Amino acid sequence: MEEKPQGNSDQITRDYFDSLLLEMRHLDGVIPDTAFKLYGETFTTPIMMAALSHLNNIHDNGMVEMAKGAALAGAVNWAGMGEKEELEEITATGARTIKIIKPYADNDIVFDRIAHAQKCGVMAVGMDIDHAFNDKGEYDKVLGYDMAPKSMEEIRSFVEATSLPFVVKGVLSSQDAYKCLKAGVKGIVVSHHHGIMDYAVPPLRVLPEIVKVIDGQIPIFVDCGIISGMDAFKALALGATAVSAGRVIMKPLGERGAQGVREQILQMNAELKGVMARTGCADLSQIDSSVIWHK
Repeated sequence: MEEKPQGNSDQITRDYFDSLLLEMRHLDGVIPDTAFKLYGETFTTPIMMAALSHLNNIHDNGMVEMAKGAALAGAVNWAGMGEKEELEEITATGARTIKIIKPYADNDIVFDRIAHAQKCGVMAVGMDIDHAFNDKGEYDKVLGYDMAPKSMEEIRSFVEATSLPFVVKGVLSSQDAYKCLKAGVKGIVVSHHHGIMDYAVPPLRVLPEIVKVIDGQIPIFVDCGIISGMDAFKALALGATAVSAGRVIMKPLGERGAQGVREQILQMNAELKGVMARTGCADLSQIDSSVIWHK
């Protein structure tokens, strides 16, 4: 991987992934099962799509192609910012999708997007709270829309506005994890939004503290820098329920569309199974931090 400037959170995250070592455990080994259950549904892999947006520059109708690939691989699909019509096309593919909404300053927009997502039949809906500010300490603006930070009370109002599980993306502290739990959210994504802030703590480094706070009450998802089944295994071992792969699917999406996405997920899941087999993990429930060593 190309060396990035000092302080670059993506490089710091990559370095932390690579600092984690694994024991091998071969006696009594079996062929692993990667079946994954989420919100009452079963999937073939805990490796999910990331909440990406605006992929038309990668492939024609890129977001829809990504959804098709996820469905073909038996994986959970996520969708970031986009028009309502695009989400309708995404869900029409049959991909079980989690829709992430930006922290619009105007909460009426948020409530409208929640209602539309539920109407489309998504499996869950949520918000990426880390898009509230720009790097000058001002409220962010995304594609002409004003953003704003949300209070715990506002998050609770979003939770109560839908019968779907509400997920908060952009949690990178035990403090925010606790507030999310108190607000009634049904899932969190531990993430620094692909280096939205320099010197951000790697998701896997803060993950064990967040796991203590959540204490098994809701799913914990992890993204940022997941590029292999080995990365996925390390995240699962440190307490993640599932992981999201984002930029690693860009090239296969661009080259082969939905089939490229499917093949990338299947390859990463095969890598995950390989690590599980060599660490004595018959299924996802047997993956834990006892196998991890720090370099």
